[in-house]
Amino acid sequence: MTLTVTDALLGSGLDHRQGVAIRLDGGSIAAIAPEEVSGPRLLALPAFANAHDHARPLSLTSFGAAFLPLETWLPRSALATPPDAYLAAAAPLARAARSGCAAVMVHYTRPSGRLSPVDEAREVARAARDVGVRMAFAPAIRDRNPLVYGASEPVLAELPPEHRETMARMFERPAPAPADYVALVEEIAAAIEGPTVSVQFGPAGVQWCSEPLLEAIAERSAATGRRVHMHLLETRYQRDWADRTFPRGIVTYLKEIGLLSPRLTLAHAVHSTEAEREMIAEAGATIVTNFSSNLGLRSGIGPIREARRQGCRVCVGMDGLAFDEDDDILREMRLVQSAHGPWGFDDPGDRRRFLAAVIADGRASLGAPGDGALVPGAPADIVLLDLDALDRDAILPVDPLDLLFARGTQRHVRDVVVAGRTIVRDGVVLGLDLDAAEDELRDRYRQALAGEPLLAAWPSFDRAALRWYTERAGCC
Repeated sequence: MTLTVTDALLGSGLDHRQGVAIRLDGGSIAAIAPEEVSGPRLLALPAFANAHDHARPLSLTSFGAAFLPLETWLPRSALATPPDAYLAAAAPLARAARSGCAAVMVHYTRPSGRLSPVDEAREVARAARDVGVRMAFAPAIRDRNPLVYGASEPVLAELPPEHRETMARMFERPAPAPADYVALVEEIAAAIEGPTVSVQFGPAGVQWCSEPLLEAIAERSAATGRRVHMHLLETRYQRDWADRTFPRGIVTYLKEIGLLSPRLTLAHAVHSTEAEREMIAEAGATIVTNFSSNLGLRSGIGPIREARRQGCRVCVGMDGLAFDEDDDILREMRLVQSAHGPWGFDDPGDRRRFLAAVIADGRASLGAPGDGALVPGAPADIVLLDLDALDRDAILPVDPLDLLFARGTQRHVRDVVVAGRTIVRDGVVLGLDLDAAEDELRDRYRQALAGEPLLAAWPSFDRAALRWYTERAGCC
């Protein structure tokens, strides 16, 4: 297959070239050469990476969770437990593909419970392969603090008895022992890993994982090289918990147990300190920023400009909460660069370096091959944008990268190629009928939630959780 385009952003520097033929051989780029091109204007550039997501089937806003802080939003996500593992994963993966993503992190925090963990992972991997995206799958685990960052009893004690039983039954569940979790991850890896699917350890976050669990993961990651994906300091309440629990520093603790390494990816880091970011940079670990999610969950605006300046590897994730709840990675990258890029006359070339870096570091965090650059021999992961639509006024010649950062959205994505396979053509995902999948999910959720006892329990739980965080956690 040969892609002939009027414009392309090539190499690690995203250098603009006009009139280009990109010849593919199997899953790789065989050659790139000048070519006389007529017809519609198309811009070829490296396909994107969604470096932190949970493959949520539908927006949690539709389940009544709009603008809740994470601490009450997250329990509400139980209402969106997948009714079908394949369908629930395929829909968000297809949305990511439609926006130009070649690679997606699935930090799998909400299993359906209808299958064994290994069989559920097989269904998610089948969905990724059908859609055609590269996927890193990290089965999430928690073994402490299921309701709040502390003992559940004070919160449960405030609930009416029937609501107390409902919440305890849903959230007070036994977790596997550390050795059993490590063994499970490796069993899942043996079952689903392949050329486009990899498996990582997925501790949910330090506040949700016991020290023996984190230490077991650190030890096995060091021994095998398997990557680790986890949340860190997403909210101010997590910051308060971390300061009380680890007076010598939460990132210091991660370093001491060997978890802080180039194998580690940390989502959010909104409330990280300068000293913590220096340690993250020194270790070669990666931070994934989730700008829209942090806004929607009222978590804050993270110090990403500072993290980049300190030398941290930074990439971008949608976290299932892109700004318009449409899983648009292009808009998300633009928001991150606009909010965290240079001001005034400083460094006008930052946008080009930023885009190359978040693609390269995103791929690295997912274990995807190459840095995304379009060069001979590289994986054929390419997105084609409709440059006629992007350059809608066509008055003067404008750098396509300027057009992309000024107004690019997923509606400008025409084709997406991953490992040499076209997975989106003319803006339509080929491996899944996305509209039909989302309609089926909506129907299943409407039926499943009729009479759901959790719905009655939320008001009393929200009041109890609010009191716990404002009166006990040291934040208000």
